[in-house]
Amino acid sequence: PPELSILNSCSPSQLEGLCSFLQLSTCPEPFLVRFCSWLLALTADLSYTSAAVLAEQLFLRRVLSLTQPPSRHLMAALTSFCSKYSHPFCRVLVAALLQEPGEGAEQTKLLCELVEECLEPHSVQLVLSQVLEVPLSEKLLPVLQAVLGRQEVLPPELLDLLVLTLCQQAPAFTTSLNYAKLVTATLTVYQSQVS
Repeated sequence: PPELSILNSCSPSQLEGLCSFLQLSTCPEPFLVRFCSWLLALTADLSYTSAAVLAEQLFLRRVLSLTQPPSRHLMAALTSFCSKYSHPFCRVLVAALLQEPGEGAEQTKLLCELVEECLEPHSVQLVLSQVLEVPLSEKLLPVLQAVLGRQEVLPPELLDLLVLTLCQQAPAFTTSLNYAKLVTATLTVYQSQVS
C-alpha cells in the first residue's frame, strides 16, 4: 500500500507508536508475512534505525516467547525480513537472544537456522562477533557451529578472536562433545590460518 511510504519519514519514537497503534507485535502471523512482503516492495529502503525498530516490534516478543519450533508463517516472515534487513535484525534480535538466561532451545535452533539459510555473509560475521562478546555456554556452541558450517572467509581479527576464545574457554568445556566438534570444525575450515 502507498501509505507504507510513511515508514521512511517517521522518527524512531513515531515508528514505535505507529507499530503499537497497528498492534504489529501481536498481529496474526499470516498478516505478518504479508506486511514483510510489503516492506520488501517499498521503493525506498528503510533506514537502518527504522528497520531495527521494525525488527524489534515485529519479531522480538514472538521469538523470545517460542517454546516450540516457529510456525511456517513466522519463518516466512523472518526469512523475508532478513533477506533485506539482516544487519539491523541481527543487532536487535541476536543481541536479545544472547542476553536471555536459561536454555532457550527453540531460540537457539531458530538462530542456527537463520545463520545456515538466511543471513548474508556480513551478517553471519556480525552474529559471530556478537556471540564472541559474551561468555560461551553450551547453548551458544551450536550457533558457532552453524557459523563455521557456512565456511565464510573471516577477517583475520575475527578469526583470531574465535581461536583465542576457544582456547581461553577450553577448561569450562572439558566434557562437552559440542565443544570438541566446534574445535575440530574450526581446525578443519580454517586449517591454513590456524597454527
